[in-house]
Amino acid sequence: MNGYAIQAIDGRIGTISDFLFDDATWLIRWLVVDTGSWLSGRRVLLPPSVLGHIDLKKEEFSVRLTMQEVTDSPNIDTEQPVSRQMESQVYNHYGWSPYWGTDFYIGGYGDMSGVLTASPSLDVERQEADVADALRAGGDPHLRSIAAVTGYHIQASDGEIGHIEDFLVQEADWSIHYLVVDTRNWWLGKKVLISPRSARGIDWASEIVTLNVDRQRVKDSPAYESAMSVDRTFERNFHNYYTDGRHGDRT
Repeated sequence: MNGYAIQAIDGRIGTISDFLFDDATWLIRWLVVDTGSWLSGRRVLLPPSVLGHIDLKKEEFSVRLTMQEVTDSPNIDTEQPVSRQMESQVYNHYGWSPYWGTDFYIGGYGDMSGVLTASPSLDVERQEADVADALRAGGDPHLRSIAAVTGYHIQASDGEIGHIEDFLVQEADWSIHYLVVDTRNWWLGKKVLISPRSARGIDWASEIVTLNVDRQRVKDSPAYESAMSVDRTFERNFHNYYTDGRHGDRT
């Protein structure tokens, strides 16, 4: 979806240049929209809740906003850590209820409709230095940039296995459903999907995502290709693989 256009009620606002997600819930909080020459390269933040129809052929989202409303929105420096105060300014400008005061974001990890029945085992332990650095900068220590995290190394419980190449997002609730991991630096050419349920944490300083599964578990998992359909059958098989007793502890 990077590069998709954002179409306001009365004209085009710009294109999506990044997404900001909460690494405790793996939910997308904000779209970063590059307004291009319209607002002299300014970037604005929009929550996924304002997105309307998606036109896959045009690679375009509609939003229930006017161009003037976006022009008058708070000038947020998206190159700096985004604080709760900055988020509040955006919500207050548009008269929206913030996500932390509503039930719009519930649960995380996507709507599996019973396919994943275990409660999330995400270990939200982080290095104290990570959190301290974010707080000193006035930012939310849980808010991460997808653009920045793409390329981070993946560290299994017994060693490195590859790096993040992409993310698969569930549009229904804007959760990060899978990490697409390229393992070519470990064995030739294979890409696999990793659920955020298997993630223990993200180390900003070292640019590493740590997992609670071992390398063999990942190596034996089904290969993934971008042309594949991640449908109900795929997800059921994926879940069965990671919860089958023959493959060790449950994730």
